[in-house]
Amino acid sequence: MADARAFPGFASWRTAACEPLTGDASARKYFRLRTASQSAILMDASQVPDSVAPFIRIAKHLRKIGFSAPDILARETESGLLLIEDFGDDTFARRLENLAQAEPLFTLATDVLIALHRHPQAVPETLRDYHPEKMLEDIELFVQWRTPQVTALEKEDFRAAWRAVLPLAQQVPASLLLRDYHVANLMLLPGRAGLRQAGLLDFQDAYRGPVTYDLISLLEDARREVPEALQRKLFARYLAAFPDLDREKFERSAAILAAQRHTRVLGIFERLARQEGKLDYRRLHSPRVERLLRQALHHPALSEVKDWMDRHAITD
Repeated sequence: MADARAFPGFASWRTAACEPLTGDASARKYFRLRTASQSAILMDASQVPDSVAPFIRIAKHLRKIGFSAPDILARETESGLLLIEDFGDDTFARRLENLAQAEPLFTLATDVLIALHRHPQAVPETLRDYHPEKMLEDIELFVQWRTPQVTALEKEDFRAAWRAVLPLAQQVPASLLLRDYHVANLMLLPGRAGLRQAGLLDFQDAYRGPVTYDLISLLEDARREVPEALQRKLFARYLAAFPDLDREKFERSAAILAAQRHTRVLGIFERLARQEGKLDYRRLHSPRVERLLRQALHHPALSEVKDWMDRHAITD
């Protein structure tokens, strides 16, 4: 990485200490810059520079409509570098080490989604749609990495099964879909009031899409167990906030998108293991995601997808 402090926009940080932060499964890297009086987070997206402009756009939009997204302090867009507001280290995930905090934290996260999905200006103008063909494209890597042994005809059967069901996931209202909405990307900001206590991160892949997606991303977390009783309680809390929703269509959409998301995640974890030697995601989390996928596949709408998975990938 080129030293961001050499760029003109970062001039006031030239003497700052630079501390690497724990990364995630993405190509982005993060560093904390610290001076005697202030700190900020350097996001190095030089490997994925196209993600910088969407991050800036969605962050600005979220702040405009009343949510806590980091302020952009400096940018070097062509180099894929951003200096953003430091929300600290108090992620919801870290707080969940104290199990007593699980319900209030997940409730706050659910209430943020409720407020976002109620907001009449939640979706920025001209934001791309998360349409069924894009959903299918995102799970193609499952076939590539998890079931490379299948024939070309069997790959077409995979696509046909998903094409038959993914449009049904769209039969719920659409809103701003943050796409990686889970406790590792939520920061607790106790100095702020109400829903603004939840700091939002990692939304550069946002779309306009079904409201069920982010709720499932939160409640069926790929990296940690969420008690089933708490899942049911928060699912009901969301539904109670929107009494006009068609419950049957909502539950069907949630099951389909749970299956789609878990299929995508299993493909990602397999690619990380095989291509990049990052084995921990597969070792620690794939068994959980497989269980969640099997659970989702029991919805009647997913019978053809379940049949394909049973024959080629995952069995009960």
